[in-house]
Amino acid sequence: MKTLNTISEIKEFFKSNTTPIYFISATNFNLLGIDEWVNNFKYITHIDSFEGKHPNLFSPKVEIPHEEFTSIEDINNYLLQHPEVIEFIKSRSVNGEVGKALFLMFDEKTELLAKQLGLEVCFPSAQLRTFLDNKVNTNRIAEKAGVACVPNVLSAVKDYNHLRKVSSHLGDNLVVQTPFGDSGHTTFFISNEEEFEIHKEEIIKEREVKIMKRINCYGTAIEGCVTQHGTLVAPLMTELVGFSELTPYKGGWCGNEIFANAFNEDIRDKAKKYTQQFGDQLKKEGYKGYFELDYLIDKDNGEIYLGELNPRVSGVSSLTNHSKFAMLDVPLFLFHLLEWMEIPYQIDVNTFVNKWASSENMDSWSQLVIKHTSTSLELVTKVPESGIWEMKLNGNIQFKKMDTHRQSVVDDNEAFFFQITQTDGYFYEGADLGILLMRGRLMSDDFQLSERGKRWIKAIRSQFKSDIIDMGNLDEKDLYVSGDFKML
Repeated sequence: MKTLNTISEIKEFFKSNTTPIYFISATNFNLLGIDEWVNNFKYITHIDSFEGKHPNLFSPKVEIPHEEFTSIEDINNYLLQHPEVIEFIKSRSVNGEVGKALFLMFDEKTELLAKQLGLEVCFPSAQLRTFLDNKVNTNRIAEKAGVACVPNVLSAVKDYNHLRKVSSHLGDNLVVQTPFGDSGHTTFFISNEEEFEIHKEEIIKEREVKIMKRINCYGTAIEGCVTQHGTLVAPLMTELVGFSELTPYKGGWCGNEIFANAFNEDIRDKAKKYTQQFGDQLKKEGYKGYFELDYLIDKDNGEIYLGELNPRVSGVSSLTNHSKFAMLDVPLFLFHLLEWMEIPYQIDVNTFVNKWASSENMDSWSQLVIKHTSTSLELVTKVPESGIWEMKLNGNIQFKKMDTHRQSVVDDNEAFFFQITQTDGYFYEGADLGILLMRGRLMSDDFQLSERGKRWIKAIRSQFKSDIIDMGNLDEKDLYVSGDFKML
């Protein structure tokens, strides 16, 4: 096969691609718009956020019996066994080639089901991803890579006195993380025995947890791709964390901003260097392709520390893959596909990384991840459509047009809304309602949510209608809720 030597040749390769490629997940949010770059790219989802209007999205129409979903892995395994999905995949085979599969989350069962259908999974094995996803293992990989972590100790915890004994050098205010799970659910802030008791069972059941000194910090996110030519790195972006308007979780991720010169040059350079070092270490661990890192920036001394690793596409992938630098060249994710399709190509990694970090190749975008923040259980009767919404001078919004991603947003009074919760679904604490993407920033320089952001949150919430369910008259076994886990 001819080696691809230029961006034009890479673009042409994907535009003429004949191999069926599928992104299979609860929703198609993470890889929004990739279908416009890659011919024969389709989404297979459990939730049709576009209500049948997306040209490259397939969602089975009939719900078949299944166990209650407890994870995105469960959803994907359900999809791969669904007769409509199986027929759809088989009908699109090209010269006997069934195609390639991409997932946000998957397990060994997913791998087996994909293999039975003839699909090649284009990510490192579930076993390796699980190993890397373990926050304790991530910490040890960072140490090998020379990437700084918040002062910490890795240890089992027997009780509160034992916690204090093993972490005596870290001070009175601690952050404890269990090995797996969304940080909003599994990050515990502990200053006294009363706070420990609240989370005691979740902490002491683990063989090992990460115990950190609590620092006053900003959250950040950055994505990379481990390639045969080195680690490609996208620009550093800010992270919205714990805003009560968006999430019920104190440490919960609830959005991001990407814009030129986010943070000072020293921090940006160090984040870029650390991400390349971490990616190069991932390669030694047997990993290749796309990944995301969260960094914590200490407000008091300006130090940058690794927060956690997501060995996959992530909730910020849509921002990364559709910012100006990606539009000028190609989305970062296409390099993941080149690696897993085993296409010969040549690039100079540092040239790309430096070009993408340049301010003239950056535009400004933000996203807000909106959750149900109360403890009420509600039946949803009306939801806003996915597409472009426009805000009027009085703060009310109206639907402007259906669209499949954010590029049609023109100015500051417009936003792209991605629907997750649907009519006849449920609101429960932590349920993902949807995501708003818009031009410009939504936080101040001191990381406070802007009035513009608050107006949009209030406005989009007003488009949902629901009826509160009286749990006193309901047998819990009669209620099906889609699960207390992140959909993106």
